[in-house]
Parts: sequence; structure tokens; C-alpha cells
Amino acid sequence: MTERLLVVEGPDDKHVLWAILKHHQFTPPFEIRDEGGFENLLRRLSVHLKPGSDVEQLGIVVDADSQIQSRWKSLMNILKRSGYANVPDGPDHLGTLLAHEDLPRLGVWIMPDNTLPGMLEDYLCFLVPADDSLFVRAKQCVGAIPAEERRFAEVHLTKALIHTWLAWQDDPGTPLGQAITKRYFDPEGPPVQSLLAWLARLFA
Repeated sequence: MTERLLVVEGPDDKHVLWAILKHHQFTPPFEIRDEGGFENLLRRLSVHLKPGSDVEQLGIVVDADSQIQSRWKSLMNILKRSGYANVPDGPDHLGTLLAHEDLPRLGVWIMPDNTLPGMLEDYLCFLVPADDSLFVRAKQCVGAIPAEERRFAEVHLTKALIHTWLAWQDDPGTPLGQAITKRYFDPEGPPVQSLLAWLARLFA
């Protein structure tokens, strides 16, 4: 029986969250499940959002990408069809929480911070130490690539930045979750505390 479950879009999301939770020795424990993309996550939500589901508390973490309101609308439609009332027109900046007496207690976090467009890598930018001179150089380096020479989409600019910066660390190319563990990213800052506070309210 999976009473507490957090669903995410992909393996990087899973490993980053797992590393943050391990660092902070977060309790109570819960399963983190990689759903293999946003569309798969949406399709599988209906399984969990039924009366009598084994899941009692369900968290959802997805990327805003370029249109946070579009992402929210996709989730909102499913939540309303499943029976949740008073679903807000937009995400709560502290992380959305919804209650229903017959359905799982539900939480939604839209990366990076429930207000801005972006994705996991944008959230990780908040965790780069403020005095890191290599991050400044990485921004300059990636930003200086002429548009016609870029092989990545504009929406992936921050992803290119983060992975460029990680390529210059003591262990080049460290995966995102391990980069939390190795403390390349700061797991103590306000963005982490906000995320942990939402999880604590959800899984209390």
C-alpha cells in the first residue's frame, strides 16, 4: 500500500528531490515516482484520484516550462473532474494544497517556484552559491553563443547553463541529484525551505 506518494515528471526531478530530502532527514517518508513525462503523469493521475485509492496523500511536482498557466490549467481540469472543489484559478505561490473527505489530500508544486516559467534547472539556479564566479562565467559563455549556432531550444537555455557550470566542477558532469549531495548546489537556502515547508504541510 502506498499511502504517501509524490509523482514527478522524470528521473532528474526524482533524484534532486531525494537528495534534498536525505540531506534534511525529512520525515515522514514517502515514495517518489518518476512518471516518464508530463503527459504520462496526467494520464496516471486518474488512477490515484479515486475514492478508495491506496494513496492518502498525493504530491505532484511538474515544470512550468514556458507557460505556467497552461500547465496549471491541464492539472486543474483533471482535479475538478475528479471531484476537488474550490480549485484555484492559479497555483499558490507557497505550493497548492487541496483537501477532500473522500479523495487523497493533494499538493501541487510547479517548478521553479509556482510563479515563474521554467523547470527544474531554473530551480537549481536558485541553489547555486551567490559568490560562485564560475556560474557568472558560465552565463557569459552560454549567453555569448550566437542564436544561429545554438543547438538547444530557447526554453532549454537554463538547462544548457546548469550543465555547462556542472562540467567545470571538481567532478565534471555530475548528475543533478549527486550535485546536491556533493554540495555544488546549496541545499540550505530559502528555495529549499519553501519546498520543504510545502511537503511538510502536505504529508503532515
